[in-house]
Amino acid sequence: MPKDFQRSRRIEEQIQRLLVDLVRKEVKDPRVGLVTITAVEVSRDLSHAKVFFLPFDSKRPVEEVRTALASAAGFLRIHLKKLLQIRHVPELRFLPDKTIDEAARLSVLINSAVASDARRAADAQPAPGEATDEVDGVDETDDTDDTDEAGPAP
Repeated sequence: MPKDFQRSRRIEEQIQRLLVDLVRKEVKDPRVGLVTITAVEVSRDLSHAKVFFLPFDSKRPVEEVRTALASAAGFLRIHLKKLLQIRHVPELRFLPDKTIDEAARLSVLINSAVASDARRAADAQPAPGEATDEVDGVDETDDTDDTDEAGPAP
């Protein structure tokens, strides 16, 4: 398992916080609209950063928002350099966040599996009023009978 780098994690968190403010206050492109920066992943050498976003406006195509953010990447890097005060600011690559879609898909799969199990369990149980061989948990179809067919011995 690779070693966890505290510095890169701190930089990821700081870039995320700063990008939220910069996109909201400084980016004037109308194609961006309301966007949430959900996560930032920085490469080990801090040269690249994947910025995951989620648009609030469901009417606006995600690809259009991604294109607008990509065109603002240089502008955002310049502001990040001033605010972060680090020698090299990672190149920003904007990607739509698919975790909500994946969570919804998994939720549907889980619900269908639970419903399928419930149907299977209901099919395995006898219907009320249906004749069964068991009475109070005792099987009455016991073939071992101590009495003779002619009756008890005199």
